[in-house]
Parts: sequence; C-alpha cells; structure tokens
Amino acid sequence: MVFTASPALSIVIPAYNESARIGHALDEVLACVAARQWNAEVLVVNDGSSDQTAEIVRGYARQHPELRLIENDGNRGKGYSVRHGMLKARGEIVMFTDADLSAPIIEAESLMAAIQGGADVAIGSRWLDRSRQTMHQPLYRRFFGRCFNGVTRLIMRLPFADTQCGFKAFRRSVAHTIFQLQRIERWGFDPELLFIALKRGYRVVEVPVTWGHDERTRISYLRDGMKMLEELACIRWWSLTGVYDKPVRELTPSVPAVKS
Repeated sequence: MVFTASPALSIVIPAYNESARIGHALDEVLACVAARQWNAEVLVVNDGSSDQTAEIVRGYARQHPELRLIENDGNRGKGYSVRHGMLKARGEIVMFTDADLSAPIIEAESLMAAIQGGADVAIGSRWLDRSRQTMHQPLYRRFFGRCFNGVTRLIMRLPFADTQCGFKAFRRSVAHTIFQLQRIERWGFDPELLFIALKRGYRVVEVPVTWGHDERTRISYLRDGMKMLEELACIRWWSLTGVYDKPVRELTPSVPAVKS
C-alpha cells in the first residue's frame, strides 16, 4: 500500500466576492476530484471578500479535508491571489482556474497530460479550437480581447494564441521559480507568467480546452486593458533591468510516498 503525504495535483481558485458562484465551483471541483480519483488538494484564495465567500469555503472545508482556505491581507488582486495560492500549493503539478469554471475542471486532465508528456507549463487556449467554445463572448468582447492578445503577443513576443485564459498548470518546481519572480498583482499577470517562463527556458505547451463565457466577468476591456498595456511596458523594463534573472529561494522538497 502507498500513502502519499503530498498530493499529485493542486488546484488554486482565486476568489473575490464570489458567494454567488463559489459553492457551485466547489461542488464541481470536489465531485470531479472524487470521480476521477485524483490525489489532489484544492486551495481557495480569498482576496479580502466583503461577502460570504470565506464562510462558504470554511463550510465545505469541514466536510472535505482536501480543501484549504487561504486568506489575503485585504483585496490585493487576482495576480497576487494566484501567486499566494501557487506558492502555498504542495502538489507535483500546480494549476489555477477561475471561480466561474469557464473551462470545466475535467479539462485539467489535458493540462496534466501535457506536463506528463514533457511540458514545464501547460496553458489552456480558447482559440486553438473554436468549436469547443460552448458559449461565445459578445462581439465587442471578442474584438477587444483579440486586439489585446495581438498587442500582447507583439510586445512580449509570445507565440501563443491565447495568453489570457485563466486555466494554467505548472510543474511545482517551475511554478516555484516563476511565481517568486512575478510582480504584477492584478489582471495583467498572465503575460508576465508566460514571459518569465520563456525567459527562464521552460517549455510551454498550449492546449485547446472547452470554454464557455460567463456574463458575470468583472474585467473591463477599456479600463483594465489600458492598465494592462502599462503593465506590458513594465514587464519589458523589468526584463531589461534583470529582475527576471535574479536567483530565487530553493524549493522545499515534497514529502515522498511512504510504502508499507
């Protein structure tokens, strides 16, 4: 018999005022973990919510020991929340997904397969196979999203069809390096993660995933898009000044399996 002290997979879910959606998300994620018999932990990072998000997660955690609640010290942003959770994760593969589960959690198997096949980072893509989009964005969102993605690819020299999909997985050792170097704490952190990954020589694989638009998304392409463009300039500057070349803390080894 084998007892694994550390999980094979960590699923990080950033959450800010998600009381309307977090219960459904946890039902789906925990049911999938059980049905697929994943050796997994689930980490919800509460980003200073003013609603019942934390209380709901604590209620689920009392029934599900594989679930942990992590608290930010106030509202710090999605990028900070993802980094906080990923650096707390103990799995050999660590991933993050949005609380709306626009990409069904079963799609984690595609990301895991890519990493088990040799990738260091696997990123979900809405655009590699558009037939897998179950609910399309409104036309104006598609237009602004594609424009921003094109500008991001040009400025960052990122060869990916979809840089912004909130469904990404990493080898734990790779995540430990990338997220220590990450500096952007709000919406524009995704291109930074990919930029760091390529700069550090990691292999990044883009994987098509099933995806459905959620009308309750909070991002504003005009307001947040302008901020993201400013952040892209910061990424280039940080790269030129050696920020992403700095050494990082060593990874604490995971607890190995114990056989009996």
